Amino acid sequence: MEDLKKILSEHPFFRDLAPEYLEAIVGCASNARFNTNEYLFKEGQPAEKFFLIRHGLVAIETYIPGQAPLTIQTVEEGNVMGWSWLFPPHRWHFDARALELTRAIVMDGKCIRDKSEKDKVLGYELMVRFARVLQERLESTRLQLVDVYKSPKYATIFNR
Repeated sequence: MEDLKKILSEHPFFRDLAPEYLEAIVGCASNARFNTNEYLFKEGQPAEKFFLIRHGLVAIETYIPGQAPLTIQTVEEGNVMGWSWLFPPHRWHFDARALELTRAIVMDGKCIRDKSEKDKVLGYELMVRFARVLQERLESTRLQLVDVYKSPKYATIFNR
């Protein structure tokens, strides 16, 4: 557990989290390894965890019938991935697939929810951190959409 506590404290998502909160959540953490093309989760499955990426690259994808999966975003070392465990019905909305050997800390979502329910200050601190991640991801998505709709393919549609 001591090693996981050190790893958690050094990960950007949990950096500067009070030691007593690290102590509270370390029991919710475990190490995981995903080989190239292995899925971390699939759309529709129960969302019971989130991932702190320590090494590697993960594609967040959506399925389009009759086409190859569409990569929405790639997540790399130092990032956190997955927030569907926070919101009922706790189901994944996308697929996540390792693009290369990926090592992660897997956080048990129910364990974190239970600890956050008992300690509202911890819950607030974690929600603020997840809100920052959501804000960054929404901004990234906005920039991707701007790029898509700037393309000549869409120019005639939007420049009337």
